[in-house]
Amino acid sequence: MTRISHARTQEAAERRTSLYGGESSRRITVRDIAAAKESGERWPMLTAYDAMTASVFDQAGIPVVLVGDTMGACHLGYDSTVPVTLEEILVLSAAVVRGTERALIVGDLPFGTYQAGPEQALRSATRLVKETGVGAVKLEGGERSARQIDMMVAAGIPIMGHLGLTPQSVNAFGGYRVQGRGETAARQLVRDARAVQDAGAFAVVLEAVPEEVATEITAALDIPTVGIGAGPNCDAQVLVWTDAMGLTPGRLPRFVKKYSGLRDTLDEAARTFAEEVVSGVFPAAEHAYH
Repeated sequence: MTRISHARTQEAAERRTSLYGGESSRRITVRDIAAAKESGERWPMLTAYDAMTASVFDQAGIPVVLVGDTMGACHLGYDSTVPVTLEEILVLSAAVVRGTERALIVGDLPFGTYQAGPEQALRSATRLVKETGVGAVKLEGGERSARQIDMMVAAGIPIMGHLGLTPQSVNAFGGYRVQGRGETAARQLVRDARAVQDAGAFAVVLEAVPEEVATEITAALDIPTVGIGAGPNCDAQVLVWTDAMGLTPGRLPRFVKKYSGLRDTLDEAARTFAEEVVSGVFPAAEHAYH
């Protein structure tokens, strides 16, 4: 093999394993996620709930897109994630899959679809995979969800865990509070993370936990951690897209960084449209058929 062909082969291998900005000829898989952990590559994840938004993120090179039950507050008008149904997740997950070509799409199991036990979890996850085409499924809980994870993985369904502030348990937590503070709580988080990994999950989200605890978990696990309010040392980072792009009104969690001001942009555009309609400026001659 010549130096040039060897360099091209090595370059092609690097492109195959790169999550952000890599080749777009196929879907990202859980094997790519595992390879990123091994190589130390960090990667981004965003939520999406419709085909058009998902297509933008896919085009931007976001390798993993989560159809989270955060849709309850972001798009469905609920005051939490608790009311979200599996049927709602199914509709929006299918839309996101249709709007993307490269990203690994992860669908959330909403509250009440897996807590009863492994059999219920497998039924729900099977529907999510078969009826939408998502490449993986996410659920909340550590040791308490290990049996569910084990059965779904055994059935061939890739599973992403979720620890720390688990929004479906907001009523038990007494609000949206940082989890894992104090020695006892931190030790439990570590045990939960190990339980999720041992059950076969390919990754785990750590939400609203102390940076020090997230760093310890990330170093201890062979699977990647996805941080959201868990500090900079996780293997990946995720944000709710409406928060990150400035569409969500009101006060946001301190871990959110706004990368755009879409709410102000849409407000200005809507007002301009309304004023032009009222004044007769729109539609103009170029907008009419003859």
